[in-house]
Amino acid sequence: MKKHLWLFVFSAFIFSSCQQADNKNAEEKIIEKPVLNLTSDRMTPEVLWAFGRVSDPQVSPDGQTILYGITYYSIEENKGNRELYTIGTDGSNARRITTSAKSEFNAVWRPDGEKIGFLSSESGSVQLWEMNPDGSGKKQISDVPDGITGFKYAPDQSKILYAKELPIKNKFEKLYEGLPQATGRLNDDLMYRHWDTWVESISHIFVADYDGTKIFNDKDILEGEPYDSPTKPFGGMEEVAWSPDSKTIAYTCKKLTGKAYSLSTNTDIYLYNYGDGKTINLTEEMKGYDLAPQFSPDGKYVAWQSMERDGYESDQSRLYMMNMETGEKTYATRTLDLDVRDFEWAADNSSVYFICDFQGTMQIYNYALADGVINKITDGLHDIKSVTLAGDMLIGEKQTMALPTELFAFDPKTGEERQITFTNSDLLEKITMGKTEGRRMTTADGQQMLTWIIYPPHFDSTKQYPALLYCKGGPQGPLSQDFHYRWNYQIMVANDYIIVAPNRRGVSGFGQAWQEQISGDYHGKSMQDYLTAIDEMAKEPFVDKNRLGAVGASAGGHAVYYLAGNHQGRFKAFIAHDGIFNEEAQYLETEEMWFANWDMGGPFWDKENEVAQETFEHSPHRFVQNWDTPILIIHGERDYRVVYTQGMTAFNAAVLKGVPAEFLFYPDETHFVLKPQNAILWQRTFFDWLDKWLK
Repeated sequence: MKKHLWLFVFSAFIFSSCQQADNKNAEEKIIEKPVLNLTSDRMTPEVLWAFGRVSDPQVSPDGQTILYGITYYSIEENKGNRELYTIGTDGSNARRITTSAKSEFNAVWRPDGEKIGFLSSESGSVQLWEMNPDGSGKKQISDVPDGITGFKYAPDQSKILYAKELPIKNKFEKLYEGLPQATGRLNDDLMYRHWDTWVESISHIFVADYDGTKIFNDKDILEGEPYDSPTKPFGGMEEVAWSPDSKTIAYTCKKLTGKAYSLSTNTDIYLYNYGDGKTINLTEEMKGYDLAPQFSPDGKYVAWQSMERDGYESDQSRLYMMNMETGEKTYATRTLDLDVRDFEWAADNSSVYFICDFQGTMQIYNYALADGVINKITDGLHDIKSVTLAGDMLIGEKQTMALPTELFAFDPKTGEERQITFTNSDLLEKITMGKTEGRRMTTADGQQMLTWIIYPPHFDSTKQYPALLYCKGGPQGPLSQDFHYRWNYQIMVANDYIIVAPNRRGVSGFGQAWQEQISGDYHGKSMQDYLTAIDEMAKEPFVDKNRLGAVGASAGGHAVYYLAGNHQGRFKAFIAHDGIFNEEAQYLETEEMWFANWDMGGPFWDKENEVAQETFEHSPHRFVQNWDTPILIIHGERDYRVVYTQGMTAFNAAVLKGVPAEFLFYPDETHFVLKPQNAILWQRTFFDWLDKWLK
């Protein structure tokens, strides 16, 4: 399922899992860049996990140096480690500045540029540390009980704010007296677990004085409030900001609990004044998601990302701003029918740079405050995942289906690009990638749909290849140029499969109307779009129409389950990962009820609700009687978004029906597979299954 800002926070899961593993043993060896002896130029799971994962670029105050992290993984150790690096914005003076078995993350420049602050668990719990820009002089700055999860310097360096987890008091503690080994969790309200964890703590923002060597006089700015800031499960320090005068903190919070929380997306921007301790709600009249505030450099404006409708997590993500003197709010991207993903103020306060997903790619745009004109700056078959200023240029994380993330510089006027880091160039030189091609296809109702076709390396049009229909998750959000570390197109084509990935109804980047056509209609136009794409490609002489498969995860897994009962013999193999099989059960099993209410239309017991009744009437489990095609099912026990019983019941149904089936079950994975060895097992099982039925 889609979550707001998911494209920018997925790496946080990776770093978090590494950090938890690192905390177990202080004597662990340092994980370095893997050295592989390749026997071919094809992508393999081992090659995929050997790539260094570049993330979180931070430009120095003088605009000359970029601080960033690279995570490398050890298959043998079954974990990763993140180290910090710096490089000049011109690509010179590249250096590694940390060497530790403990991952360093949330690394930022101190406002004066003389120190780098970062988080590390080197002392046992995660604390704030500082070091010189060359990596020398490491010193622990905070000593907060149980550690912190993020921090930001005040612009004048007089204070530091940080986020910390606080345990939730057990309202039934009297029942547990004398029962220290009791494991039962007693609940009387909703949202008792979320995505991959049981809700046992809340995140609060603290502000503390800072003298350059330590923090002190810590104060909880949400003291006594049972709410999270940053928001969970994916919010980070992008949801908190200092004003330029260091007097005000803007933070994101959904001030609801229990059932009300599970039904609403009404997240607001709050302003906390450090001087008088007063808090005001900046977006009280705005009822959807409001998050990620940023003050303009002169403090005259605050901008944020906003959605209009409560309960709709895939509403259009808009750039909003408010004049701090007059209180006037401006819908800056009103003329742009796209989603805003990330943004950055220009140094002269005249404009805002931001990222939008556009036609299956992610590009940089600019909004001018003076006249409201929006310009698209970049173009090309790529995803630019972030944007930040460095003097007269823009720095961004860029990737393609054939290129893991690297840092690039972009001219803010022309969009001309220049690659800065070459982290994986040595390995990429040894791998032959498949070509990506965009095709426009006419859908069953006469619309034009962009479909990505990815060809095997050394493609030979005189041969015939099996083809895989890729069913995207979400179900909303972009199907762009993402270099994924599990659903990786290049490893699929390296196994000589042609990939067919349609930007079907529900995908963002093609206008809000296109994206909204999937809500309440999972089984309708989007399914026809899938069949249009695979039928069109099956006409090609190089595609063997008798060797077609369909694969997908989450909403894509739901699509696979549905197609398994409604494909009229097109496919010879299916793979569904963490998919919805029984929508009636899913309605009451998932935790974010706003999603179920919006996308399913409402509860199945509301017999007067035509949208909901249509949804549940077409639940995939209602078509099991038609199942006759081999299916591999994958699920994680710690997936609380789409619970593992969805996969288990689908597998049981297949076996009882006499359909060839396998069930890959992970007791320690969530909605995602994050551990290296589990991920490689996933890849091996994936292709073993496909090869068995399609080759």
